[in-house]
Amino acid sequence: MFLLSRIFLFLTKSADQRDRERDDAYLAEATDIYDLEYRMKKLDQRASVRRPSWISG
Repeated sequence: MFLLSRIFLFLTKSADQRDRERDDAYLAEATDIYDLEYRMKKLDQRASVRRPSWISG
């Protein structure tokens, strides 16, 4: 039953929503403000690599 509910949630969420939830969970694991800032910078760098600068959005 757990597996079916996980599959249903996976299929009903958009890729952007899943990415956002994963990033939020990653940031929530930060142990202090410095770790949080490091994680935020890491996510920003990953986002800039995924989306070239010539694409606005």
